[in-house]
Order: sequence, then structure tokens, then C-alpha cells
Amino acid sequence: MSGVFTATEVIGHRGAGRTAAGEERENTIASFLAAVEQGAAWIEIDVRRSADDGLLVHHDAALPDGRPIIDLPAAECRSAGLVTLDEAIAAVPEHIGLDVDVKTVMEDAADPPGRRTMSLLLPALRREARRRRMFVCSFDPGALLAVHAEAPEIPTAWMPFVRNPLDQAVAGAAGLGCALVAIDARSFGLTGDAPRPGRREVAYTVDVAHRAGMEVISWCPDPVDAARFADDGVDAVVVDDVSGVVASLEARRAHR
Repeated sequence: MSGVFTATEVIGHRGAGRTAAGEERENTIASFLAAVEQGAAWIEIDVRRSADDGLLVHHDAALPDGRPIIDLPAAECRSAGLVTLDEAIAAVPEHIGLDVDVKTVMEDAADPPGRRTMSLLLPALRREARRRRMFVCSFDPGALLAVHAEAPEIPTAWMPFVRNPLDQAVAGAAGLGCALVAIDARSFGLTGDAPRPGRREVAYTVDVAHRAGMEVISWCPDPVDAARFADDGVDAVVVDDVSGVVASLEARRAHR
């Protein structure tokens, strides 16, 4: 199957991973560059809009002090340390793929169409898709349908929620017309978890997705589970421990 990935590829989660003591803060230029240095082939960035229609890179809906980003002008968010989408894109080398995680907001339901998150984001997505590998993922099916309608050349991945049943994840992504399905590692089952009645094996799930024409991403396995998922055909993993997962996958390839 010709697709987005050359299995199994490593995607740095929010750059070099979620914030931990002694590491670069997530969704920052320093974190993106650290992930590249550690061997990530892709970088995941979270994008949301500000009160004045700026596009900012941040996972949570609010700043650490609790102020909702949608209520603040972009300049105020930047003063708090957030980077813009344009700054993030410019910082990531062109040979590194971009996984753009779209964080839509409640206000997208009622604001004029031109102000909605996807309307603001689509021009940047189209422009960037012409020069590097990229795909768009979201928990929001509406965001993915907007990409399908306005930029069908860009692959999309549906991200069902944490521990979402595998049946719904794969069937739902296929029904949405996605090229990819992004499955929480906990939905597959982590090493050491007790068996769950009715839950399909990783390899079976991947085979069904592939037969449906989709590639499979998993977020966020540790190095042990990333290697196990790779053995079962998972096409890419979004990870917090970039260097650990890269080393684990390289060791797996060396012993095959």
C-alpha cells in the first residue's frame, strides 16, 4: 500500500515530548529542534486560534495561568511564550514531516465561517503541503471533513479519544474518508495490561485498517510498546521519548 509513511516512522509528540523536568518545553521551537536532533522523522504541532484570529501552537485550551487562548489576542499569548504557526513551520527543516493537530474551539460552531479555526488554517496547510510531507489530525471530525472538502490533497487522520474502542476507531476513520487512523496506545493495550474481552490484537487491527486503505498511527507508546507495535505493522508512532523509541526501533531492525 502506497501511503504517507515508510513504516515504522517516529513522530515527536509536541516536539520532543510532553513537558518533563530538565527537558525543553513542549510546542516550542527548542523542542521541535530537539526532536529532530534525537531522530524524529516528523514533528507533531498543536494549532489553535486566538481572539483576533491568530494561529498559535499550544496544546491546552488555556495558558498555564488559566486564561483561555480563544479570549486573548495573539500578542498577549506570544508574551506568555507561545509561538505562532508561521514561526513553528519556519523552524522545522523541510525534510521533516509535519503532523498538524487541529484544536478547534466551541466558538467555531457559531462564529462566521471565515473566522473558524479551519478557515484560518487551510491556506497555511495548502502552502506547506507543496513543500514537505504533512498530514492533519484532529479529535474533531468536522475539521477533517473541512480538509477533505477544501484541500483533498492533504491526508487526514482521525484521533478517537483516549482508550476509544478499536472497532469505532478504525470504522469511524474509514467512514470519514481518512487516509490514517490515530489510535491511543492504551486502546491497543500496553505491555503488562490484562487481556480485555473482545479487544482485537494489534496485528489484526492494523490488517483491517490496511485493507480499508488506511495507515495506522499510535500515540503515545513507550519504547517497548513502540517496537511491539512496529512488529505488528503499525506505520508510525507519536512519542514522548523520541530518542528511546528511535533506539528501540533501530535495535529491532538490527535483529531482524
